[in-house]
Amino acid sequence: MPSVVKNALMPDSAPAFSHLDAHGAARMVDVGHKPVQQRSATAVGELLCQPATLDLLRAQALPKGDVLAAARLAGILAAKRTDELIPLCHGLPLDSVSVDFTVLEDRIQISATSRVAAKTGVEMEALVAVSIAGLTLYDMMKAVDKTMSLTGVRVTEKLKN
Repeated sequence: MPSVVKNALMPDSAPAFSHLDAHGAARMVDVGHKPVQQRSATAVGELLCQPATLDLLRAQALPKGDVLAAARLAGILAAKRTDELIPLCHGLPLDSVSVDFTVLEDRIQISATSRVAAKTGVEMEALVAVSIAGLTLYDMMKAVDKTMSLTGVRVTEKLKN
């Protein structure tokens, strides 16, 4: 098992950081000894919007077209490139990524699930999918709503077997 160091500012009871070597330098965690397992993770987030903006979305009257389709594709593509965006993430051969939306009165709920057979988890891929889908929605609707806010991005489920 590789050695890990503790942050000098943390008390002795604090957990060691797995992404630091014995000298405190950043490193990728070695997962070579772990077994390949079926893994999945789900993340969620919300884009808070004005009700009038969501009325335009429902009526398919936004100036940039089908924003949900564009955001879904952006989220999927981003999940596939997570290791290029997050420096110490392992590149994973994703089996699937789904991105879904629920349009409510004052928000769009965003959910993403990623699946893989690998030695490490896929929660970062799900988080990246939600984040980029939300940012794509923001970009495509900002002309009609300057008050939007992407919030609450978090992992809600992580499974392996």
